[in-house]
Amino acid sequence: MDGSVDLVLASGSPRRRELLRSLGWTFRTDVCDVCEDLLPGEPPKEAVLRLSRAKAADSARRNLDSLVIAADTLVSVDGAVLGKPSCREESFRMISSLSGREHTVFTGLTLIRGGMERFAAEETAVVFRSLTDEAMRAYVDSGEGDDKAGAYAIQGRGSLLVSSIRGDFFNVVGLPLCRLSELLGEFGCTLAEQWRNPR
Repeated sequence: MDGSVDLVLASGSPRRRELLRSLGWTFRTDVCDVCEDLLPGEPPKEAVLRLSRAKAADSARRNLDSLVIAADTLVSVDGAVLGKPSCREESFRMISSLSGREHTVFTGLTLIRGGMERFAAEETAVVFRSLTDEAMRAYVDSGEGDDKAGAYAIQGRGSLLVSSIRGDFFNVVGLPLCRLSELLGEFGCTLAEQWRNPR
């Protein structure tokens, strides 16, 4: 992380880019072309691990000497998995299903460099306040949740939807930073070195 590591983020997510930039790290982005469809009956934890590993492997083939970071995030409520909504009506249905209830955000995280691969899944419990139809429609119409798992962004206007969380806040944004730091440590990038990366 001192500049000697060529770090690649295998994601087009602006939220993930912003989180890495907030740490002062130097990195490149490499957007992967991986099918994100879930397998029939696939549990969300297994799905995010499979998809993050597929994204990391895809990027690693183009970045042989780099340390590749890939992630995938899903929301689950009562066993139903919520990915990114396909339209505003689906966004409304997703927000309605989360209103006044607890759900779980899963993020799979995979790092690859050379022949070494490390991966983990992070879980965060999120509780929404009870919402009126008018409030839900206003949030959906803002468009903020159009491209986000579960149809909301906890770091934006969607923060007003959330009454409490249990676990890593950044996991809900889409990149669990503490777990990422721990996995980087397994590649020899110590926490001290992660803080020394020049801005």
